[in-house]
Amino acid sequence: MFEWLKKMGLRKTNKYEIIVNSESLETRVAIMAEGHLEEFFVERPTEERIVGSIYKGRIQNIEDGLQAAFVDIGLKKNAFIHYWDMIPEDAARLEAEEGVAVARARKKKAQPGEMAKLFPPGSEIIVQVTKGPIGTKGPRVTANFSIPGRYLVMMPGSKLKGVSRKIESETERERLKKVLGRLPLPAGIGLIIRTSAENVRATSFVRDLRGLLDTWQSIEDGIKNKSAPACLFHEPDLVERTVRDCLTEDVGRIVIDSRETFERIRDMTTRISRRVKNRVKFYDGAQPIFDYFDVERQLENAFRRKVWLKSGGYLIFDETEALVAIDVNTGRHKGGQTQEESILQVNIEAAAEVARQLRLRNIGGLVVIDFIDMKSRKNQNAVYRALKEALQTDKARTNVLPVSSLGLVEMTRQRMEESLLASNFMDCPYCHGHGKILSTLSISVRIQRRILEVMKKQSESSELPLRIAVNPKIMERLRSEDEQVLIDLEKKCGTRLTFVSDSNLHVEDFRIFHGQSGQLLYSDSEQAQAAARAPKK
Repeated sequence: MFEWLKKMGLRKTNKYEIIVNSESLETRVAIMAEGHLEEFFVERPTEERIVGSIYKGRIQNIEDGLQAAFVDIGLKKNAFIHYWDMIPEDAARLEAEEGVAVARARKKKAQPGEMAKLFPPGSEIIVQVTKGPIGTKGPRVTANFSIPGRYLVMMPGSKLKGVSRKIESETERERLKKVLGRLPLPAGIGLIIRTSAENVRATSFVRDLRGLLDTWQSIEDGIKNKSAPACLFHEPDLVERTVRDCLTEDVGRIVIDSRETFERIRDMTTRISRRVKNRVKFYDGAQPIFDYFDVERQLENAFRRKVWLKSGGYLIFDETEALVAIDVNTGRHKGGQTQEESILQVNIEAAAEVARQLRLRNIGGLVVIDFIDMKSRKNQNAVYRALKEALQTDKARTNVLPVSSLGLVEMTRQRMEESLLASNFMDCPYCHGHGKILSTLSISVRIQRRILEVMKKQSESSELPLRIAVNPKIMERLRSEDEQVLIDLEKKCGTRLTFVSDSNLHVEDFRIFHGQSGQLLYSDSEQAQAAARAPKK
């Protein structure tokens, strides 16, 4: 099991591990904690990721009713921007990128025509993408942009300076504030020290700031010299972003299975420190890297509709366009001295798993969790606190309401991109995303109903022979269980019915033809109906 570890001179560690599987069509990154999959990211070169990128855009139109504008940034769909995000001075910057305590600006409602004077259609605006295009909606952007570095986040046009509130040590916070005060920062640029900066030497901040200022200089050159729409800054690829944002002292190693990616990340981490560079390892084992580290199996379990809990309970996930519904069930759980105690145990375990699943599946928007009913308000509050605590490690913003009188928990989670379910799966061509198909009995009833309908529409109904094509599974039903019913139908219509099996037909689809001319008289398939209506050549 650990032959590769021995070969590399490594041992098992309780720290976090970043596992990178880099292939030509897809790059996958898994973050593991003590062997358990905690976060998962995937990126494909054919699907450009634009969240975090900065564009020089052009105002297309102003919508006072929506209190928003639409901006052409060079993509298929225009970007959407709220009025209160269009003027940097009016909006609070960095909505807690790392939990920084910033008072959010009041979202003032602009008067009709007010924004059109400031930003007439055709005028240019510099924006950053905060939310990628999802479904039929275009990206969401803001004029209050930030540029993340390894230890710092730079905010051009802001006066804000501070330290991430996730750094709890008062001694360390004071040290970092002193470091921040000594940094050679130009006027009109805000700066936030990130969580990853804890216990980092002052020289590392200077190096990081120098890189950020170079990036900002490049953006300023683009603002002056490029014509809208144009991309001024593009976020790095998935692996570089993960290393930049997640490589802390808690990360024991980064294991990569691509030699090219390994060399690139080694060079990147060398600029951070030689000690960090040594954590990057190249994997050349015989097994695929995700199989070796047990990521593949955990992924398969994580993305099922039903997720089992260790106690024997389970969760059911149903993702719709409007919201995600999560149902908690006791399943095979038998622990606890009383029923209420057993329910509490399952609900608390479910709360932790729900938080993990939201991260893994990249679920955003409105989430409704149906915990198992608890009579005790004390127990309800305990589950609520457990969920809030489990969500603290989530980098996406969340807002959780207490357990309602119906036993439901309503929450929202920041959505920046499509969920992994939406981006990795397509609707089933059989059920079209419904998840169910009609029973053979229902289809048999429908066939008989349509036969009667066709006979009534035809003038020579008493002499009209019909040929009905059905899926083999339906033919089996008609022969074994509905034979007498069809004989009676023939007598009732005074005609001859001939059934033929066609394996190319969908289970729910059937077609009724004129028995002699072969003319299509009815089909449940929209394509077949359209072909029947088309003029003959």
